[in-house]
Amino acid sequence: MNGSVAERPLISVVMPCYNAGPYLDEAVSSALDQINVRTEVVLVDDGSTDDSLTVAESLDARYPGRITLLRSDRRGPYPARNLALKRARGTFVAFLDADDWWEPDALSKLLDAIRAADADLAYCGWQNVGDGVESQPYVPPAYEQEDMAAHFVRTCPWPIHAALLKREVVDAVGGFCEERFSSMDYHFWLRVYGRTERIVRVPEVLAYYRWHGSAQVSAVKWRQVLDALWAQKDFLARYPGRVAHLAPQKLLDLTEGRILREAYRALWKRDLLSAHTLFRHASQSGIGKMADMRYILTAKLPLSLYKAIFSLRDKFGSGTHGSQ
Repeated sequence: MNGSVAERPLISVVMPCYNAGPYLDEAVSSALDQINVRTEVVLVDDGSTDDSLTVAESLDARYPGRITLLRSDRRGPYPARNLALKRARGTFVAFLDADDWWEPDALSKLLDAIRAADADLAYCGWQNVGDGVESQPYVPPAYEQEDMAAHFVRTCPWPIHAALLKREVVDAVGGFCEERFSSMDYHFWLRVYGRTERIVRVPEVLAYYRWHGSAQVSAVKWRQVLDALWAQKDFLARYPGRVAHLAPQKLLDLTEGRILREAYRALWKRDLLSAHTLFRHASQSGIGKMADMRYILTAKLPLSLYKAIFSLRDKFGSGTHGSQ
């Protein structure tokens, strides 16, 4: 690192908070105790009904002048982040939810990587943690050395807190969309990629994402799947040049094809509401091969009858878990 910490650019850490009282101290301390960088936290209490606001006020007293504490009625994390961005003063921005945390040198390593590569964004590895969660540390591929478009269209490249980026890029994409909450992180990163390919990886696990209940990790939720498809299609419409090299069949497989794969996954898990909804979407989109037709056609039945059929099949041992 060149120069003193005082000469380093300010990093604004945007933190929405809703009923995160038990974890808020750890999250804020993680952001403000980062080594070799200057940080501020813009914290939005989004209508918490627990002691989050009391904890936030005590943290404000502990870190005088380094926390901007805002309040909003319960609107959700994306409006809260957008509110925080309006008050952020840093030339770099990072996002940290009020129940997650970083390694003490996370932001320093990400900032140094951006400067060394003359990049607009740096990302790192992460680990899912929490009671009942069994998840190994994960370092994503070096997207910048591969086909970034294929990677980004396939899935969200990293969780919200596993990256640092220049404030000017955040401003260029207009912050977060507030339309479909279940995939707005993905939508944000897609639009960032649409604006810049100057991305660099720090191949270390520096971020920790807290899951609340092991079921949250593996659940198939039809709305999240369809919202991700909406984010993909919005990206393709906004930035067609990014994917011009990809064959139409490849794009179809990465978008609508994923819906069918997630429908089978939901069926295997006996998440029948999601399976029913996603197979119906597959029918309306005209995707699927002959082998898929019995599952797609079965989903045309009313949900109550659909559930009854699989309940009987499971009961008498004749259930199928799909062909995908």
